[in-house]
Amino acid sequence: MSNARRVLVHADKQALAGSVAARFITKVVDLLDQQAEVNVVLTGGTVGTAVLEAINSSPARNSIDWSRLILWWGDERWLPTGDAERNDTQAKAALLDHVALRPENIHWCPSPDVVDSLDEAALIYSAELAAAAPDGAAFPRFDVTFLGVGPDGHVASLFPESPGILVTDATVIAVRNSPKPPPDRLSLSLPVLNSSDRIWLSLAGPDKASALGLALAGASTLEVPVAGIEGRLRTVFFVDSEAAAEVPEELIAVEY
Repeated sequence: MSNARRVLVHADKQALAGSVAARFITKVVDLLDQQAEVNVVLTGGTVGTAVLEAINSSPARNSIDWSRLILWWGDERWLPTGDAERNDTQAKAALLDHVALRPENIHWCPSPDVVDSLDEAALIYSAELAAAAPDGAAFPRFDVTFLGVGPDGHVASLFPESPGILVTDATVIAVRNSPKPPPDRLSLSLPVLNSSDRIWLSLAGPDKASALGLALAGASTLEVPVAGIEGRLRTVFFVDSEAAAEVPEELIAVEY
């Protein structure tokens, strides 16, 4: 994997979330000085939501011109709009309802109360990505992609040994029979995730240590999907001390 990978260790989940929030605000402000808009891919999960809450509570939150952010999701659970288990519902409560985003810049994944089937939802979200893409591209240029990592090494809704990991000819895939409920989901494919300039992965807890260690040791992407994650410019693992238990010392960065 690329030597642009970094592992930044924090004392606990709260410190981790605060660090990611501060870096996100700084990076977005810098990017908006150079370009008209910033495309961000959001994730769900406990740590992902904690990061959004930390962004919302930061005194520097309003230094971002939120009207120039465009938001996407790396994956979503196939549940009705407003369901408490949907990633977007949690993101709304944590951050999105509290900042001045333009409604047309928030790209929600379709839900079963809006479209008839999971396959149709995947096609609709693929078309939405293509409509926002530069000429000749199938999806936008993502500036920052947030990802969580499961204890099994899954990212977005790409699970170990699942056929979705191998998909290269679609931008959005329909995931069925997920080992983690709910069974049906939508997910960006691995090539789309890896197209992001910067991928920031957040992991906390001792149950994540094995997956992180295997990923950094070069495990098979099919067996440990996070091992196949690599941003175009930079890939950063923001971890707490428990998740870092199996990280070789030489891979731990002193600073970003």
